[in-house]
Amino acid sequence: MTMASQDARSTTERNKRTAQEFFSLAFNDKRPDEAAARCLGPVYIQHNPGAPDGAEAFVAFITRFGKQFPELSMEFKRVVAEGDLVVLHSHMRTSPEDRGSAVMDIVRFEDGRIVEHWDVVQAVPEAVANDNTMF
Repeated sequence: MTMASQDARSTTERNKRTAQEFFSLAFNDKRPDEAAARCLGPVYIQHNPGAPDGAEAFVAFITRFGKQFPELSMEFKRVVAEGDLVVLHSHMRTSPEDRGSAVMDIVRFEDGRIVEHWDVVQAVPEAVANDNTMF
């Protein structure tokens, strides 16, 4: 393995850890301000149509969401990375009784910090056409 490929692998693994830390701090630990300070870059571009750009806007958005759903939790099922992108496949629940949603978060990194975010959310249905789970 070349030094360049070792560096790329190291960066990829670091980005995967940072992405998990970011979402865990924000959603599970209810500390979006700390998540933003530790993990976001100087520019934060948001592709969720309900959330504005910027670190301050992220903190305000997640704080409101957390107050609306104080038992909110996010369980990471998969983390995949390629280049400067990390994808988290998670089971998000608003309460222990909630079936929840399957969530795919995609974040883009620059210089070890998250600078862009996309997400797709799909409710876990009550009835399914197969024996597979969404996770």
